Amino acid sequence: MSGATSPTLAEALAAGTVVLDGGLSNQLESAGYGLGDELWSARLLGERPEAIVQAHLAYFEAGASVAITASYQATFEGFARRGIGRERAAELISLSVELAREAARRAHTGGVSRPLWVAASAGPYGAMLADGSEYRGRYGLGVEELERFHRPRLEVLAAARPDVLALETVPDTDEARALLRAVRGLGVPAWLSYTVAGGRTRAGQPLEEAFAPAAGADEVIAVGVNCCAPGDAAAAVRTAARVTGKPVVVYPNSGESWDAGNRRWAGRSTFGPEQVRAWRAAGARLIGGCCRVGPEAIAQVARVLSAR
Repeated sequence: MSGATSPTLAEALAAGTVVLDGGLSNQLESAGYGLGDELWSARLLGERPEAIVQAHLAYFEAGASVAITASYQATFEGFARRGIGRERAAELISLSVELAREAARRAHTGGVSRPLWVAASAGPYGAMLADGSEYRGRYGLGVEELERFHRPRLEVLAAARPDVLALETVPDTDEARALLRAVRGLGVPAWLSYTVAGGRTRAGQPLEEAFAPAAGADEVIAVGVNCCAPGDAAAAVRTAARVTGKPVVVYPNSGESWDAGNRRWAGRSTFGPEQVRAWRAAGARLIGGCCRVGPEAIAQVARVLSAR
């Protein structure tokens, strides 16, 4: 956050709409960095931290006010598979927050005057598995087991003092309940964001059921969806707003689909101004993009929201 007198993100959401960044991985890939391993963008925390700073900075300069850190796939278990011990893993997880802070400092030095916030990403258990199971959920683990997995990483992220914890790409209600338990007492607010398809979580639960646990969670300042098709977002935004009464966060993918056989994206983007207007009209207060949504698209989001 910029300056001692800047509003908190919760205060900013109460006052109006805030622009989120876009996909970190596609920005890194466009700069020439290959991310085809189990750590994904988290690999660059140790190998190319300056690349992460530059990716965050591109979004701030495009008009985003919130940067989501490169910690989505940064877990103790994932780093351990690469021979990285817990102490170094904790350093890298914490570094993700500092790199986003450094990008905010450079943006302010470069002339950006608006408040900037850092959201520390905590991806689901399936992201650590790196097998696509974050889009299925139902890992065969109970709420308590999932809480034990998430809590140590969340403690490290919270100690790095981000403005908010982004509990994102959550595929089912069991994991959401585990995450809501895991953030209690950390002293950092959070948002809870599901990945959805066709009006349900990826695990198939109704969104009314999925959003309900967040309604009474004092730590949660926003609830919504991410990493989904743009066309699925507006209805989910309306449901989140109705069920929880909290500000809604929305940051879908571009609308393109991943062709696993040919290892490339196919189709066309459906992420555009008309979608952004629909999300805002449905109640969204924190709007950005996920996979395949780059700085140009975020600049467009910023223009649409400022036009009001």
